[in-house]
Amino acid sequence: MSALVSVIVPNYNYAASLELCLRALLAQTYRPIEVIVVDDGSTDDSAEVARRLGVRVIRTEHNQGTAAARNLGAAHARGEILMFVDSDVAAYPDAVEVSVGLLAADPKLGVVSSIHDPEPLIRDSLVEEYRALQYHYWTVSSEGPVSFLFSALMAMPRRVFDEIGPFNPRLRETEEVDYGHRLTQRYEMLLTTAVRSRHDHDDRLVKLLRKLYRRGRARVPLYARRRRFARGFETSSRAGGSLAALAALALSPLVIPLGPAAAALPALALAASLLADLGMYRFVLRRRGPLFLLYFGAVHFLVNVTIAAGVAAGVARWLCSARFRRLYDRDVTMEVSGQAAT
Repeated sequence: MSALVSVIVPNYNYAASLELCLRALLAQTYRPIEVIVVDDGSTDDSAEVARRLGVRVIRTEHNQGTAAARNLGAAHARGEILMFVDSDVAAYPDAVEVSVGLLAADPKLGVVSSIHDPEPLIRDSLVEEYRALQYHYWTVSSEGPVSFLFSALMAMPRRVFDEIGPFNPRLRETEEVDYGHRLTQRYEMLLTTAVRSRHDHDDRLVKLLRKLYRRGRARVPLYARRRRFARGFETSSRAGGSLAALAALALSPLVIPLGPAAAALPALALAASLLADLGMYRFVLRRRGPLFLLYFGAVHFLVNVTIAAGVAAGVARWLCSARFRRLYDRDVTMEVSGQAAT
C-alpha cells in the first residue's frame, strides 16, 4: 500500500492563486493524498475558496507567519510524507509522485524541492516576468544537492520532520535558511527539475526589493557562524555580482569631483557585475530577445544593489548588536494556536 502524503498549504491573503494551487494538488497522479490549508489569519475569501473545493481548512486567529502555519499543518497531518506547498505555487500533476519516489530511493535524503518554471503562474506584470526568469535560472544552475532550503514546494518524510523539529516561528524572513542549516547536519537536500511547478512571483518592484533587502540582512548572523556558505543559489559569483553592482553605484558620484578618468572605476565595477551573471543574461536573451533583456538588466542591477545593501546592513547590525548575533540561538517553539474550520 502506498504511503499517505499530507500536503500542507500555508496561506495568507492569497485567494487569487490559492484556487490554482489547490486544483493542481487535487489533480495529482499520486494516491493516497490529503490536502490541508492552514489559513493564517487571512482577511480575504481564501478559506471559502478552499472549502468550495472540498479541502480541509485550519484557521488561526491572527497572522503568525509561514513557519507557524507549516507547524500547525504538520501537527494535524496524518501522512508518512509531508509536502509543504505555498499557496502561490501550482505543482505539475506528477510532483507528489516523483517526490515520493525520490525520497523512497534514498534514505539519506531528507528533503526534495521543486524548481519553478521560467514563466510565472499568473502573468500580470513585467516585474513578475523578470523574477520568474531570474529565479528559474538561479535554481536550475544550482540543481542537485543543496544546503539552502527551497521551501515553496518541498517534500520530506514525517520521521525527518519529527527528528529535526518544527520551523522556528520567530524567524519570519529566514525560517527556511535556519531549517536547511539544521536539516543538513543529518540529511541531504535535493533541488531538482524532476519536480516541477509554477510560482506566482511578486508583481511589484518595491515589494520584491523590500523582501530581498530584509532577507539579505537577516541571513548575516547565520552565515557569519558557518565555515562555508550554502551550496547552490548563494554562490560566490552571485555574491560578487551583487557587491560589484553596489560598488558601481557607490563609485559613480566620484566621477564629478575627480573628472572623467574616475569613470573607469564604476565602469569596471559594472562590468564585473554583468560578467558575474553573464550566463543568465544569455539565457534571457534566448528566451525573450534583446528588448526584454534591456529591461531585465536594469531591474537585475537594482536587485543586485538591494541584496548587497541588505547584507551590508546586516553586517553592520551584526557588529553592533549582540541580540542580532544571537538571532538563530533562540529556542524553537511550535506555535499551533488556531482552530479547525467546520
